[in-house]
Amino acid sequence: MTDVPASKSAASEYAHGISFGEALVVWLRVAILSFGGPAGQIAVMHRIIVEEKNWISEGRFLHALNYCMLLPGPEAQQLATYIGWLLHRTAGGLVAGGLFILPGIIAIMALSYIYAAYGNVGFVEALFFGLKAAVLAIVVQAVVRVGKRALRNPVMIAIAAIAFVAIFFFAIPFPVIIIAAGVIGFVGARLGRPEFAAIEHGGKNAAVIDSMLGEAIPDHVKPNPTRTLRVTAIWLALWLIPVAALLIGLGPNNVFSQIAIFFSKMAMVTFGGAYAVLAYVAQQAADYYHWVSPREMLDGLGMAETTPGPLIMVVQFVGFLAAFRDAGGLPPMLAATLGGLLATWVTFAPCFLWIFAGAPYIETMRGNKALAGALSAITAAVVGVILNLSIWFALHTLFRQTVEVRGFGFAFDAPVFSSVDFPALVLAIAAATAIFRLNVGMLLVLAASCVAGILLRLAGLI
Repeated sequence: MTDVPASKSAASEYAHGISFGEALVVWLRVAILSFGGPAGQIAVMHRIIVEEKNWISEGRFLHALNYCMLLPGPEAQQLATYIGWLLHRTAGGLVAGGLFILPGIIAIMALSYIYAAYGNVGFVEALFFGLKAAVLAIVVQAVVRVGKRALRNPVMIAIAAIAFVAIFFFAIPFPVIIIAAGVIGFVGARLGRPEFAAIEHGGKNAAVIDSMLGEAIPDHVKPNPTRTLRVTAIWLALWLIPVAALLIGLGPNNVFSQIAIFFSKMAMVTFGGAYAVLAYVAQQAADYYHWVSPREMLDGLGMAETTPGPLIMVVQFVGFLAAFRDAGGLPPMLAATLGGLLATWVTFAPCFLWIFAGAPYIETMRGNKALAGALSAITAAVVGVILNLSIWFALHTLFRQTVEVRGFGFAFDAPVFSSVDFPALVLAIAAATAIFRLNVGMLLVLAASCVAGILLRLAGLI
């Protein structure tokens, strides 16, 4: 094993001693293997970067992960950017973060073309019918998985329950719920309450601290206010100038302007992981903008689940369909392509801003208990938000009709039980059994569900 550097200058030297070409190959490997949502993607990064390559220590990996989980946006992509930046400065962050999303951009775009061109063909409809049932089971699994880690005491259970009631019954905006949870966790940790102690991520190498980078702070990582202002100005311009140009040139009611504004807003307020983000996107895109139907949103999530990259890549599918249906004089497929890429750009450009501007300061705050407390409370609230998402998906997957229930200040959708879709129900139960009881891998469950959908179609049952 390579000796651990003993000084700051040595730490910087070791960071640059990792060949940029080698790093590029490794990040491409991480990107290609990044299936299975943020938990699987983070596990892949940990195995390769910490255990196999020994580039950074377990403690540094977890500190970076905690920061990324506090940020709006996809934490796995931001974590890749953070580690790439630690090792090879801005160029390393751009390569790591960019490669992480590139396979997903290509795959989702290809599937979106097929969906737009052939989505009403019986074979394609049957394939996505099966896919939706499996996706529902996977979202329920996310509730269970995150809940086991986050709801470890009555306070956290209460936060999750309040978050669910607030968003499901009273339609309290998702950002308000997450920010409130973060404030509660921050204050609770500052007061020394044990309920808000940091969530342990751990792993079999949790005690290992030796790494090629070491524990010292390399020179390029040190906070510099002048550099921070320059980085912030550059990334704000890259992010917001295209948005302003669309608003000025096309007006606020144009679909491209709406895509740019909505997904820019989403990039700033969607805390708490991919499934929490999707709850916000699904309800806004389907119920407010009417860009997609709830079932199409499930189709898009199925695409994101079965392709490498962050689950939030479903925003590209939403932007694609939004522009496809409101092309404004452009050829529909060209408009759709531009809409999908625009949604992706304004979603991920801020991620680089949060890392390049904030990470130097976060590196100096390793071990901060107040930040850990905020993370713990946010994660608990996210359990309630994801539960809301799973119910929303279930309503639109298992029932052909829903009815809105109102009264005493609340409003929510309830199923019409006579409209239950029995083939979808059977498929969802089978997928859940495979995942929870038989421990079958996600990709295998998704593939089997797609085949089952096609067989049901051939049998005339759907």
